[in-house]
Amino acid sequence: MLIYECENCSHHFNTQCACEQHMNNTDHWLPEFECETCSHPFKTQRACEQHMDALGHQEPKVPCDHLNSRIHRGASVPCHFCGKKYTSASSVTHHLELGSCRCAKGVNHTSILHAIQQRDPHHIITDKQIEWYKEDVSKYLATDLAYNGFFWECYLCHAEFGTKGALNAHINSPAHSQRMYHCPKCRKKFKSLAGLLKQLCP
Repeated sequence: MLIYECENCSHHFNTQCACEQHMNNTDHWLPEFECETCSHPFKTQRACEQHMDALGHQEPKVPCDHLNSRIHRGASVPCHFCGKKYTSASSVTHHLELGSCRCAKGVNHTSILHAIQQRDPHHIITDKQIEWYKEDVSKYLATDLAYNGFFWECYLCHAEFGTKGALNAHINSPAHSQRMYHCPKCRKKFKSLAGLLKQLCP
């Protein structure tokens, strides 16, 4: 029997509908959007864009990049696991790297990096290493000590979040990972495959 697990807590459900209803009622959906510079997670694209505008965190864009937005392009690239549609391959990859695809258990930043490194023996897009980079695959959960009286605070970078769930998503995201990917053209380094794909396929 298939079991559905909440993205943010340990509750299990017998149906996807029940699981989604729980996540809607408790606001337990993991953030799907991430700042291009600081990797701060957001639940909506609008909130992410407002953050990047306020702090100047956008990657340099070509003047007509607005035409590549969801408004103009629509969402036509599906996740092969859950079927949800995104605007680009990098958006689908980001969805998978965050581990937020409920139909792709075990697929996350680390498992994708390992699969890519196995398929990139000549290090076209990954950094060469003496041995397999054994990034910790544990899932971390913030304790109540992370609450500073106003926000949930990351103990590594001191980024602040409105909910414990958002902090947990940040802690388990590539935000504090090494930059293991690089552009084969300009050699710019990236923490995530999604970041590299955004560079290669804007």
